[in-house]
Amino acid sequence: MTTIALIMSLVVLVIDGTLRAAGASLVRTPRADAVRDAAEGDNRAGIVAELLDERARIQPALGIFHAALLVLSAIPATWALSSLLSGGQLLAALVVLAVVLVLLGDVLPRGIGRSRPARLAYRFAGLLRIAIAFGDAAADLIIDEDEDEPDPEEEEDADAEERELISSVLDFTDTIVREVMTPRTDMISIGGRESTDAALDLVLAEGRSRIPVLGEGPDDIVGVLYARDLLRLMDNESDAVPSAQIMRPAYFVPETKRVPELMRDMQSNQVHLAVVVDEFGGTAGLVTIEDLLEELVGEIVDEYDQEEPLVTALEGGGFLVDGRLGVDELGEILGVDLPDDEWDTVGGLLLGLAGRVPREGESFELDGHVLTAERVQGRRVAQVRLTER
Repeated sequence: MTTIALIMSLVVLVIDGTLRAAGASLVRTPRADAVRDAAEGDNRAGIVAELLDERARIQPALGIFHAALLVLSAIPATWALSSLLSGGQLLAALVVLAVVLVLLGDVLPRGIGRSRPARLAYRFAGLLRIAIAFGDAAADLIIDEDEDEPDPEEEEDADAEERELISSVLDFTDTIVREVMTPRTDMISIGGRESTDAALDLVLAEGRSRIPVLGEGPDDIVGVLYARDLLRLMDNESDAVPSAQIMRPAYFVPETKRVPELMRDMQSNQVHLAVVVDEFGGTAGLVTIEDLLEELVGEIVDEYDQEEPLVTALEGGGFLVDGRLGVDELGEILGVDLPDDEWDTVGGLLLGLAGRVPREGESFELDGHVLTAERVQGRRVAQVRLTER
């Protein structure tokens, strides 16, 4: 009987350790990853995404179930040891038993689970669902009946925000740099021969912390000028020098690079601004860490930013649209699918419809809507008026 009791204790301990490792893996798993894997056909990932939908209940439920399994494992082992030993030997054996239960049932499995996010959670998704269900049921027995019920409207708002964030994360993984960069026509830059005094005036006027330095022209960016280097010169009361003398090396990336890869590269290389180049090596624009974060969490506006809406509803009907607005965003506003294979922005779309740079006031029809070039700056369509046909 003592042998059977020890085997039972070991079996329960193994189950508990497995659950502990799977639980640690579960809480380290991003829900967005589980949603993506579930969309690719992994049913176990679907279970994990469902559990992570109510992340706050995971730890309490698993904690109750884990404590119950530890007690169930300790009872038969204690009985077996009491039958076999006595006195000091029994005391020493019980101390060893307690150490083994803590190590094998908690410390080691939790460390293993933390080092394998998603993998163990997927593998033991069924066990986790059962354990959390039982843990929830036990927790309900000890909750005060007078506890305030959550507001359904608040829960719905929180769910909507979470879905929006998850959607942003999924879109973030497929976005390329060209879609989030500041185009070359909107770049603030300075020539390498310009003095540092002129550069400091430009920094203060435009509110930039980093400015690309040009060589022979816009396609020849030779470096990046940092505002703090200019301020250091001013603080030391040094004479003005050409900007090229104190510029730092520029970091170049292709316009087709994916945004998540660029963010990792910029973090590892400790750079905050990258120059975007096209397939011919010309300057396409520039991108900052803030641009990448805004793609994930939405527009970041500080106290110095003058936020201008990209879409303005007109009183007589229709919209006034900034040429930088994404084609897909305009499609969402109109509820139609617009061609975005060759053009990322509304201004680019109008260039495609015209086959050239349109004249101000020139109109084009598309899917029952009329797009009018409201303002054209050089070769760029800056503003478009949108009305129904």
